[in-house]
Amino acid sequence: MKKKLIELLENSIRTCSEKGILEIGELPFIEVEIPREESHGDYSCTASMVLASSQGRNPRKIAEQIVENIHDSNNMLAKIEIAGPGFINFFIEKSMWFALLKEVDEMGDRYGGSNLGKGKKVQVEFVSANPTGPLHIGHARGAVIGDVVANILESTGYSVFREYYINDAGTQMDVLGRSVLLRYLELLGKEIDFSPECYQGEYVKELAGEIFKEYGDEYLAKGEKDAMKVFTDYAVNSILYGIKEDLNTFGVVFDCYFSEKELYKDDGVTKLLAELQEKGFIYEEGNALWFKTTDFGDEKDRVVVRENGEPTYFAADIAYHRDKYSRGFDTVIDIWGADHHGYIPRMYAGIHALGKEKEALKIILVQLVSLLRAGKPVSMSTRGGEFVTLREVVDEVGRDAARYNFLMRRSDSHLDFDLELAKEQSNENPVYYVQYAHARISSIMRLAHERDYNIPGFGDIDLKFLTLPEEITLTKEIARFPEVVEGSARVLEPHRLTFYLNELASLFHSYYNKNRVISDDPGLSMARLFLVKSIRTVLKNALRLLGVSAPERM
Repeated sequence: MKKKLIELLENSIRTCSEKGILEIGELPFIEVEIPREESHGDYSCTASMVLASSQGRNPRKIAEQIVENIHDSNNMLAKIEIAGPGFINFFIEKSMWFALLKEVDEMGDRYGGSNLGKGKKVQVEFVSANPTGPLHIGHARGAVIGDVVANILESTGYSVFREYYINDAGTQMDVLGRSVLLRYLELLGKEIDFSPECYQGEYVKELAGEIFKEYGDEYLAKGEKDAMKVFTDYAVNSILYGIKEDLNTFGVVFDCYFSEKELYKDDGVTKLLAELQEKGFIYEEGNALWFKTTDFGDEKDRVVVRENGEPTYFAADIAYHRDKYSRGFDTVIDIWGADHHGYIPRMYAGIHALGKEKEALKIILVQLVSLLRAGKPVSMSTRGGEFVTLREVVDEVGRDAARYNFLMRRSDSHLDFDLELAKEQSNENPVYYVQYAHARISSIMRLAHERDYNIPGFGDIDLKFLTLPEEITLTKEIARFPEVVEGSARVLEPHRLTFYLNELASLFHSYYNKNRVISDDPGLSMARLFLVKSIRTVLKNALRLLGVSAPERM
C-alpha cells in the first residue's frame, strides 16, 4: 500500500513539474509514514514541506497542487486531507485493505519479502570477539543483531555474507598463551607471579588442566620460548571452538571465520601502508607512521605503525576492509560495541583512502546489556558465582527468549534483560505472548479440521463478513508487514520487528478474546478462519526472521 501511495505522489509531482506548477529537477525522496493519530488517516506524507524550501513557496499551497494532480485510477483512496502546514493525509478504502490479504495467501512463507536489494552483495561482520575467552552477554546481543540484520537483508533481495573476524595476531595472543602457561606451571607446584595483566578467568585454569592431562609435565623443564607457541595455539583453538559451539547453539552460523593472520601474509599490511603513504594519506613523525584522519573529521591523526615498527589495530582494519571490498561486496556492515564510537571517523577515513564512498560502509553500534533477576541487578562477576556468558544465559532462559529479548530495544540503547521475566509463561513475557498467538491460531485450525472445515484460501471467502473495526485494524496490520521488513532493511534496525510482533499479537489476542472465530455461521467462520490464518502466516514469517521458533502447541 505504501509503495502504491508513493507511486501516486511521484506521478503527481511529475505532472506538476510538466505543467510548470513546480520546478523539479530530480524527484525528492518521498517518505510516507503511519500517523500516530488514527484520525489523521492511514498514511501521511510531508512531501510538500520537503519541496517548499527549493520552490520558495508556502508548503500548504504545494500540498494543494500535489493533491489536485493525484490520479487515483484504482480508487484506492477514500479521501485525502491537507492538515497543518502541509501534511497530506490519506484514507484508504476499506475494500483495498482486504484485497491485500490475497497477497498473503499467494505468497505464504515468502510474504514480507521484496526485491529492494536487487541482488547487491553485502557483507555483515559481527561478534568478532577476541579468542581470549568465552562469549559474554554483550557479544550475545551483537550476535543476534548481526544475524537478524543479515536475515532481513536476505529477505529483501540482498546477497548476504556473514563473517567473523578472528583477532588472532598481536600481543593479546601472547598474553593468553602466557596466562595458560603460568597456570600450567602452578598446577605442577611452581610458584608463579600471575600479574593483573594476565587473563584471570577460571577458563584459563581449565585450559591449563587440559594441557596437563594431554602432555603431563613435558613443558615443565622447557623454557617459555619453546612452550609459548604450543600453549597459545592450544588456547586459541580451544576457545574458538567453544565460541563456534556457543554461536551454533544460539542459532548464529557464519559463512566465514576470517583470521587476522591472513592480512600479514606476504607483508600485505606493510605494502598497503606504503601505497597509502605514496598517495599522501600517511606521513612519518617521531619514528611512527600516522594516518591523516583529521582530514576526514577525526579529532586527531591516528598512528598506523608504532615507533617500535609494530602496526596498530587501525592498520590491520584498513587492510581488512580492503580485503572485503576486493571480494566484490557493494556494502560492508560492521557491528561494534558502543565503546568503539570514537573509532568511526578513522574507519571512514580508511575506506576513503581505499577509494570508497561513505555509503559503502555501514556501522551499527550495540549498547551494553544489564542482567536483572526479578527486577534486581545481577552481579557480572564470575568470581561471585553469577554467570555472564552467552551459553549460561541460553541454558537458563532458552534460545528463543534470549534472542527475542536482545532485540527488544534499539541496538544503540541500553538493554535491561530480566532473566525471570524471560522464563515466564505469561502475557508479561513478550516472546511467550507472540509465540502463544501463533500456537493459539494453530489450535483454531485444528478445531476447524475437527468440525470438517476446509481451511479457506482467498477465493473461498466472502469479505463482506469482515465488518468489525478490529478486523479492519488487523487487516491493516497484516498489510503493514512488508513495509516493516523493508523499513528495517533500509535503516538496519531489527528491533522494529519485535515492536511490530508485539502489536500484532496484542491485536489478535484482544480480537480472539471478544469474538468466536468458528461459529454457527459458515460464511462468517470461513472469513474469520482466513483472517487468522493470514495472521499466523505473518507471525511465523516474522519470527523466522528473528531466528525464533513458531510453536504449534504451547
